[in-house]
Amino acid sequence: MTVATTAVLMLGLTACSNMSDRDRNTAIGAGAGGVAGSVLTGGSTAGTLGGAVVGGIIGNQIKKDKD
Repeated sequence: MTVATTAVLMLGLTACSNMSDRDRNTAIGAGAGGVAGSVLTGGSTAGTLGGAVVGGIIGNQIKKDKD
């Protein structure tokens, strides 16, 4: 159930075409991390949320803006 919910949320994020690359990477990382956390912990809420947080942070830091 959690994986399906996360997949639907990720598909919903594709509608945000005005996102910056960094925002998009953060959203993708959070979605992928949430799915991975859910799978690795057998669907626990804490695992899903933890995976989403870690994935979001990694996605945000992957390609830092050159300012």
